[in-house]
Amino acid sequence: MPKGHPESPDRLHYLDLLFNHAQFAGFDKSEAKYADLGLVELAHSQQHIQLVKSRRPVESIAEIDGDTFIAANSFEAVMSGMGGAMDAVESVMLGHHQNGFCAIRPPGHHAEHDRPMGFCLFNTIAITALWAREKYGLERVAIVDFDVHHGNGTQDIFYNDRNMFYGSTHEMPLFPGTGQKRETGAGNIYNAPLSQGTNGATMREAYNDRILPALDRFNPDLILLSAGFDADQRDPLASLNWEPRDFAWVTGKIMDIADKRCDNRIVSLLEGGYHLNALAEGVAAHINMLEHGEMGAPFDAAKELEGIWRERENA
Repeated sequence: MPKGHPESPDRLHYLDLLFNHAQFAGFDKSEAKYADLGLVELAHSQQHIQLVKSRRPVESIAEIDGDTFIAANSFEAVMSGMGGAMDAVESVMLGHHQNGFCAIRPPGHHAEHDRPMGFCLFNTIAITALWAREKYGLERVAIVDFDVHHGNGTQDIFYNDRNMFYGSTHEMPLFPGTGQKRETGAGNIYNAPLSQGTNGATMREAYNDRILPALDRFNPDLILLSAGFDADQRDPLASLNWEPRDFAWVTGKIMDIADKRCDNRIVSLLEGGYHLNALAEGVAAHINMLEHGEMGAPFDAAKELEGIWRERENA
């Protein structure tokens, strides 16, 4: 990405500091393998794929649109992100773990069937969902998206697929402008747009009234999460007022349904989150809930990580 772009490698570097903190030392961690780039054909048209390939530069970076860029090694990033997600699904499906979180970039939920956009080249979570359905013979796969931006790409790819559930809370109006309640697909799309300034209490109402009952009725065999942490009140790209405990709450509620419907099988993929401390604290709350069934003590990223980060930056 160009210098100053919010979707920067610093996001994963900062999460590396989080995962190496003593509080998370007992978590099972593994490095993503590479998936076959050809798997993007599960979710994207040849037109889309050829556009991305044609813009890939020999070196440095190139622009796809005003928000979205591609570098010479972007395909390696995409393949490792897909590989990490597929490894996590495999581990969950084989019963080695009940759930998993994938710290990957670039994000993917804005990439539509025919168009890369919104920092996203390919839709990793949609590709993973389709791959999981095919590999494990799953009848119903659900995606819940709590990124502050609507996952227009995921909705587009699954709009007419009754066996794929997509539920999203997101700020509106905000990029990309999709995600109205009336966008229901084949009865498998559930959007719950949130007004600017919405806090955790209103978010809970949206989930309890709309997303969670629909997810329960869908009776999924596997739940995937588009885990964006940019609904945090500190995020520079949006205006919701969530706190880290809100990400833990929604994670826990989805876990309740996973326990009831699909043997606890949840795989979570990182999407947005552009304030480093907010990202780290949201992820900490999210993975503590996945691991322990509770948020635990709030993680103070400013206290625990900033000093180490500055030392590395100045080294």
